[in-house]
Amino acid sequence: MLESPQSERRQVTLELAVAALLCEIMRADYEHDPRERAMLRELLTTRLTIAPGDVDELMSLAETEVEQAVDHYEFVSLIREQYDYEDRVALVAQMWQLAFADGELDALEEHRVRRLADLLYVSHSDFIRTKLEVMPES
Repeated sequence: MLESPQSERRQVTLELAVAALLCEIMRADYEHDPRERAMLRELLTTRLTIAPGDVDELMSLAETEVEQAVDHYEFVSLIREQYDYEDRVALVAQMWQLAFADGELDALEEHRVRRLADLLYVSHSDFIRTKLEVMPES
């Protein structure tokens, strides 16, 4: 009997779920900026308790998961189960850091952060507050 593609996929861990949502922000504007990849690497290294050498593997796996995912339910639901509200707000702040990493905020990136913040049950006021906190000064 053949296994379905779903059963062949790797078990989604909290680390993979976080990395996948951050990758979603990085790819929102359809541009591949090395500053965003560097920021993603930095955010994953500081947020997650994984060895620095494992970060590249996690990033690659997360990018593959995001490309194959139909929606974000699997990632978002795991994060909502495992993270308290303050951790989810901190994750949204990191999404903003990633969105601003290339020096500009694309409307597609902003839309994606808003959508993911809503799915993570982060209030609109915290969504705005975290944006203002990490927004580069002009």
